[in-house]
Amino acid sequence: MKLQTKLMLFIVFLLVCVIIILSFLYQAMFSATLKEQMGQRALNVAESVAVSRTVIEGFQRENPSETIQPYVEQIRKKTGAQFITVGNREGIRYSHPLPDRIGKKMVGGDNEQALTGREHISEATGSLGPSIRGKAPVIDDQGKVIGIVSVGFLLKGIEEISQPYKVKIFLMGTLCLILGVIGSILIARRVKQEIHGLEPGQIGQLYQEKETILAAIKEGIIAVNEHGRITLVNSAAISLLKANNTGEIYGLPILEVLPESKLLEVIEKGEPQYDQEFIIQDHIVVANRIPIFNNRGRVIGAVSSFRIKSDLYRLTQELSQVKSYADSLRAQTHEYSNKLYLISGLIQLQSYEEALELIVKESDHHQNLIRFMMKNIPHPVIAGLLIGKFNRASELKIDFQVDRDSRFIDIPDLIAEQLITILGNVLDNAMDSVLENEPGERRVAVYLSDAGRQCLIEIEDNGPCISEDVEQRMFERGFSTKGNTGRGYGLDLVKRALNVLGGTLVYKPMDGGQKVFIISMPKQQSIWGEKHG
Repeated sequence: MKLQTKLMLFIVFLLVCVIIILSFLYQAMFSATLKEQMGQRALNVAESVAVSRTVIEGFQRENPSETIQPYVEQIRKKTGAQFITVGNREGIRYSHPLPDRIGKKMVGGDNEQALTGREHISEATGSLGPSIRGKAPVIDDQGKVIGIVSVGFLLKGIEEISQPYKVKIFLMGTLCLILGVIGSILIARRVKQEIHGLEPGQIGQLYQEKETILAAIKEGIIAVNEHGRITLVNSAAISLLKANNTGEIYGLPILEVLPESKLLEVIEKGEPQYDQEFIIQDHIVVANRIPIFNNRGRVIGAVSSFRIKSDLYRLTQELSQVKSYADSLRAQTHEYSNKLYLISGLIQLQSYEEALELIVKESDHHQNLIRFMMKNIPHPVIAGLLIGKFNRASELKIDFQVDRDSRFIDIPDLIAEQLITILGNVLDNAMDSVLENEPGERRVAVYLSDAGRQCLIEIEDNGPCISEDVEQRMFERGFSTKGNTGRGYGLDLVKRALNVLGGTLVYKPMDGGQKVFIISMPKQQSIWGEKHG
C-alpha cells in the first residue's frame, strides 16, 4: 500500500475515533446536564408546593385530597411535570395525575431523606416509570414534618427532549468526518509532494545510500540551513576540522566552526562558488560551494565540499612531471635531431675534431645544468619545471639562463605546489614576449633565493616593455594583448596563488629595454595564518 493511501486511511481512522468518542462524551454530558436541570426544576416545584398554605391546610382537613388534588394538578399542568404527588408521613398519596391511585402508597422507596426534613433530588422507578424526582418535606406551623411532595419528570420525556440534539450531534459529526476526509486527501497529497513522490522504503534506502556515499567520499562535506547552522557533516570533514564526532559541531553556526566560510554569502546571493582556496587547520583547501533551493526556488541552505590541496598536489605533481618530461623530450628530440644532422654532416666532411668538440660541448652543458639543479634546486617539481622550460627555450632559440647564484632548497611543499602555477605562467609570458625579437637576441634569466624568511624569484627578459594601460589590466581575468581566444588567464591564476601564499608580484622596467618580474612570498605557514586567519 502506498504512503499516500496509508496516510489518508490513518488520518480518517483517527478522525472517526475522535468524532465517535467526542460524540458519546458530548451526549453523555448533555444528558447529565439535562437530568441535573430537570431534577433542580422538579425540586424547585416541590419546594414551592410544600410551602403552599393550601397544601399545609389541606393536611388538616378530613379528606385532604379534595383540597390538594385540584391545586396540585393545576401547578403540574403549568410546570410541565409528569407528576406531582403529595403524601403523608406513611406515604399515602393525597394527589396523583391518575386519580385512581390516590389513597395508595407512594412507590420508589426514596422518601426517607425528605421525612427527616431535607430536600433532595433522586432517580427512581415509580408507578409511571423511571423518573427524575425532586422531593421536599411538608412542614406544619409547629415545624413538624407532616408529609412529602414529590415532583417528577419521566426519563422517557428527557430522552424525547434530548433526541433532536442527538440528531444535530450526528449531523455535525458526519460533516466533520467529510471535511476530515477531504483534509486527509489534501494532506496526503501535500506530504507526497514534499517528499518528491518517494515511498518510506525508498527514503530509507536513499538515507542509507547517502550515509554510505558521505563516508566513502574523501572530500569534506558540510551543509548548513538558511540560518547558517550546520545540518550535515561527513567523517572527512570531521577529521579535517579535528573534531571528535558529528554531535560536537552539529547545529553550531558555521562561522563558529569555520570563521572564513563563505557559505552565508552563497545563501545570501544564491550563486555557487567553485575552486575557492582558503585555510583550515593550517591546510590549504580547495572548496566548492553550492546553494540549496526548494521546489519554489527559494534558497534554504548551502553545501560545501572541500579537499586538502596537498592531496590534489600529488596528482598535479605527477601531471606536471609528466608534462615537463614530455616537453623536455619533445624539445630534445627536435633539437638533437638538428645536432645529429650537424654531426652527421661534419663526419661526412671528415671534420672529426669539430664533431667531437660539438658532442663534448653539448654533453657538458646539459650535465652541468642537471648537476646545478640537483645541488641548488633539489625540489623535483621546481627543477623539472625549469629543465622543461630550458628545453622549450632551446627549441624556440631563446637564451634561457638560471642564475648560478640561485639557491632554492628550504622550500615548504605548500609553496612548491603553488610555484607550479606562479613560475610556469610568468616564464611562459616572458618567453612569449622575447619571441618578438630576432633569434640570437632572445634572453630570459631566472634567479631564485630562499634566504631569510622570504622566497624570492626574479624573472628577467628583454622583450618589449609593458605599457601603463596593460600594466593596470594584466592581472585581469581574460585580458590578453595577444587577442587569442582562451588566453588571459595565466596572470590571474598567478595572482590567486600569491593571495593564498600571502605573496606579491612586482613588475619593473629596466634600462636597456629589459623588464623584470619580482615575486616574493613568506616561507612559514604561520605567516599565512596571520594573513588569512
